[in-house]
Amino acid sequence: MSDQNNFFGGFFAGAVLGGLVGGLLGAALNSRREDELSLEGQSSELLQDNLETETGMEMARQTLEDKINQLNLAIDGVRKQLGEVGEPKSEQEVS
Repeated sequence: MSDQNNFFGGFFAGAVLGGLVGGLLGAALNSRREDELSLEGQSSELLQDNLETETGMEMARQTLEDKINQLNLAIDGVRKQLGEVGEPKSEQEVS
């Protein structure tokens, strides 16, 4: 009878100890996985922010190029007007 009591006592102790170890191991692995997921989430957010920044910078560059082209056209127009004003008139135009 004492062998049977030792068996059930050992079985019960093993089940409780195995449950505790399994629970602790599962909690530790879950915590590590959550940390990895949060790091992945942060890196994807950083990547998205980087893409948005690059897109914004590209749009700003395009806008600046357009403004530079507009200014160059305006400068060319003023040069033509000043060139026409500063050109000496021929003798036919004076008479």
